[in-house]
Amino acid sequence: MSYFRANIDAMTGYVPGEQPREGSKVIKLNTNENPYPASESIGRAVESVLRRGMQRYPDPLATAFRMRAGEVLGVPADWILCGNGSDEILTLVTRAFVGEGERLRLPYPSYILYKTLAQIQGATSEEIHFDEQWRLGPDFTAASPDLKLAFLPNPNSPSGTLIPPEQVLELARTLPCPLIVDEAYVDFAEDNCVRLVKECDKILVSRTLSKSYALAGLRFGYVVAQPHIIEGLRKLKDSYNCDALSIAAATAAIDDQTWLAANVAKIRASRATLTAAVRKLGFTAINSQANFVWCTMPGRELKPLYEHLKANGVLVRYMPYAGWGEGLRISVGTDDQNDVCLALLTEALRKPPTPRC
Repeated sequence: MSYFRANIDAMTGYVPGEQPREGSKVIKLNTNENPYPASESIGRAVESVLRRGMQRYPDPLATAFRMRAGEVLGVPADWILCGNGSDEILTLVTRAFVGEGERLRLPYPSYILYKTLAQIQGATSEEIHFDEQWRLGPDFTAASPDLKLAFLPNPNSPSGTLIPPEQVLELARTLPCPLIVDEAYVDFAEDNCVRLVKECDKILVSRTLSKSYALAGLRFGYVVAQPHIIEGLRKLKDSYNCDALSIAAATAAIDDQTWLAANVAKIRASRATLTAAVRKLGFTAINSQANFVWCTMPGRELKPLYEHLKANGVLVRYMPYAGWGEGLRISVGTDDQNDVCLALLTEALRKPPTPRC
């Protein structure tokens, strides 16, 4: 006998990218982590909190972070809500706007967690396919009486493509519901949508410190929205959803914009080199605005390439999409890590391709 709600029993659940055992010598290019250590100021901030002691609850609103982030982003602090990673932010937004039997809209292919969040709510997830140029047509903004929320990852995963802000604003104004723009990778991109929040209260922008700030292990994210939206979301969050160590570390991280600029420049340069190299190997690789490269090769099975890499200590993400196709999403590592991955791909591609049925 199951005690779970029927929709929970029926769902599969989100499966994160593979995490090797601590201490293993695997090269991880599968979950879009930053290959470089975070700003040194973070360690000093955490040590300061530990010296003061951990006997008291943290600031429930992470005020220090919101004030510094507001300065960096050009928005007031009360336009920001912090969370335990941006995944918690996405969860809060879904819980706030989408009820049982209602509809959540998302692009396809994109971040597979969105569909899981709809399933948890007992809601319907409606997938609108990107076209071959990774653009969204009028179906994405079509009116529907039960449509309560739309997701837009920008840059998108797995493609790394970016919809320009002016087009995002047009989408939001046409949609009959709020639009959350998931900017997990935006620091690696040429533009962002934070300024749109002031123009349209239907736009919410979520961010994470996992990628560009090299803090995937910290779990800290935030959302930018107009104050009446933030006020509503506060009702749903846990009392103390961000701990004292993460607040201190996140504040130190976003304060060090010099480190961020240098790190982003390094990863962008490596991304360009990696993109050119996989194209030379015969992959189709669209220009990425994120810290990964999406590689396809029509006419060749890609799972054997993924398995060859894994067998030789390199993890990338093999991602098959029903009705769309398959690809390898390769996170940008250090130049040495990228070179190892490319050498193994070159080796695997010398073998005769597995014929398609």
